[in-house]
Amino acid sequence: MSRSQDPQRPLFSFGNPFRMILPKGSNLSPKLLDLLNTFEVTLVERLKKLKPLDREDVLSLSWMRYAMESLCAIHTDIKTLITALELPVCDWDDKWIGVYLDNSVKLLDICIAFSSDISRLNQSNLFLQCVLHNLEGPSKQFMRARSSLDGWRQHISSKNQRFEKCFAIMDSLAATIDLPKIKNSAKGKVLMRAMYGVKVVTLFICSIFAAAFSGSTKKLMDLHVPESFSWAEAFTDLQAFINNEIRNLYSSGRVTVLKELEAVDTSVKKLYPIVQDGLDPVETEVLQYSTSDLRIQTEKFSQGLDLLAKEVDSFFQIVLTGRDALLCNLRVGGNVTDSVQPNNNVEGQAVR
Repeated sequence: MSRSQDPQRPLFSFGNPFRMILPKGSNLSPKLLDLLNTFEVTLVERLKKLKPLDREDVLSLSWMRYAMESLCAIHTDIKTLITALELPVCDWDDKWIGVYLDNSVKLLDICIAFSSDISRLNQSNLFLQCVLHNLEGPSKQFMRARSSLDGWRQHISSKNQRFEKCFAIMDSLAATIDLPKIKNSAKGKVLMRAMYGVKVVTLFICSIFAAAFSGSTKKLMDLHVPESFSWAEAFTDLQAFINNEIRNLYSSGRVTVLKELEAVDTSVKKLYPIVQDGLDPVETEVLQYSTSDLRIQTEKFSQGLDLLAKEVDSFFQIVLTGRDALLCNLRVGGNVTDSVQPNNNVEGQAVR
């Protein structure tokens, strides 16, 4: 494979970017320490559960769905922390607000790119439905079935142009992963430390999805987390396991690294010679088995995509509602005059 398979140089390999946020001897009240500890312990648990027991589960649609579900939970955790901190928006530093709003709109754009590709993959099933329709009836239509198989191959190999923008967004998020310095707010220090964890895990999972959908490890990131964070070990272990497995999958020369899509592709390869050369009477059983297998794998793939699409939409809504809540609070405080009107349709959302 190309040089894109080589691991990227770890980001932020210098010292703890938060030594100015929580320096040695920093005095946080027991309540704030407890809130921070609860958040970080929960984060460790979520990271450990994300590591699959079987390597074969990496980049299965079920694992990707669980990864997005976990990301939704982590973003909910940070909202819970913000509420518990009792830190009103009017006390937020302008830099915090700017970072939050900038990051949130970028995450919305990334979600749209993911949803777009899930939709593209789902559309490919229309070709396979045509194949099954032409082969499962009493009168076999081999030429039509072969044409649909060719259409499926061409559709699957097409590229989603949204990912070029998605890659640029991920680069900008990585470049600003270290958060603003906090001077005079103990609550702000806790919030920024927790938000750092959320941002790192979010970027990591997004890079996995980008690698899975784009067919390239070009933007598979290796993020360095300082050891001073209690969740650093769990994150580093998970990242090394997942990234190494993804790189191994691509280096093996597979057409796709999505497990369910690979199963469909295998079924198509078995069926194609039969519909291409015509059916010999002795191959009737083979055709029946191959057609049945294709239907089973197609249904698994379709169901997996539908469930994953729902989780991506859930994440979109969590980010969007959090952004809207902040803007609403700012408007109440007289700092923001523009309005945001959420749209529940992910595909149709125009993010500004």
